[in-house]
Amino acid sequence: MNSRNNLTALVISFLLITACNDKPKTAIIPQEQPKNTAALPALKSTESFEGIYTSEDCDLSVQITKTKEGYTYFLQTSERKLNGKASVTQNEAGEKYVTLEGIQWDDYEGDISNEEETDSVSNLEKTAKDIEIPVGIDASYVKDTLTIQNYGNSMNSYTKISECGAKYIRLVKQINSKK
Repeated sequence: MNSRNNLTALVISFLLITACNDKPKTAIIPQEQPKNTAALPALKSTESFEGIYTSEDCDLSVQITKTKEGYTYFLQTSERKLNGKASVTQNEAGEKYVTLEGIQWDDYEGDISNEEETDSVSNLEKTAKDIEIPVGIDASYVKDTLTIQNYGNSMNSYTKISECGAKYIRLVKQINSKK
């Protein structure tokens, strides 16, 4: 009986070993992950900034057109018509911005939050002449809407488009415009 038990154990061991060898082998390819990186979602390729954006609050419209080189804009208000290059950017938080390049702000007194107090009127006049007026108007882009912060506050006084008195100019893409 002892040899019979040995033979049975040998047959069972053989079956177990051969059963394990019949399994298909899967290749595991190690992929290197760079340290301290995060995958950022890509911009939708179907997303288009092209179109005509209008404001309900002001007589203001912006037409954005795609060209071979990027985007261009045509801004029209009650008093002026401007055109130039428009650039689209996205910050680290995923917020998108459209910049209408080449438009000089209508008024800019500078950021006075860091200035030293002075009582001299002549120093104030000199400082006002030395302040360089910014060029380019940024608009945040969310779901077919451009929003421009049109003016600042007493600590950072500026006006980007004086034809509109709204603090935030909201320009909504027209349905009939290009998609």
